[in-house]
Amino acid sequence: MTLQPHVFANDRPRRRTILLVEDEPFVREATSCLLESAGFEVLPAEDAQDAMKVYEGRERAIDLVMTDMVLPGQSGEQLGQELRRHSPEVVVLVTSGYSNLEYETEKPGSRTYFLAKPYSKRTLVGKIEKILSAVSLGQAASQAGQ
Repeated sequence: MTLQPHVFANDRPRRRTILLVEDEPFVREATSCLLESAGFEVLPAEDAQDAMKVYEGRERAIDLVMTDMVLPGQSGEQLGQELRRHSPEVVVLVTSGYSNLEYETEKPGSRTYFLAKPYSKRTLVGKIEKILSAVSLGQAASQAGQ
């Protein structure tokens, strides 16, 4: 038996917001367009410092931080750790064109995920949807246990 959440006619799902951190302007723009065409709201940032400003100045919840592994001055992993000091629940998707076995093995509960570059729109959107649904299920399960 599956439990269906109550859906009311005036309940529109909120658009999911992604903070996209990518130092290459072309890649940042292309990825933003790709994510927006998939229905996400995108907050672009060019490096970790810019990402922190966007994150701290946000007006709405950020559902996912998508960051390149290699950024000027700070790695995507370091950015994720810094963001978690402010918001322990933040979910981070690290992307990299380099093969890094440490990141390709995702640890459940760490809220850090990995996606190798290059990726297709279908692969990227599928990965994000999977992450966000897993996070939503985890939050619902932890709230049910209270």
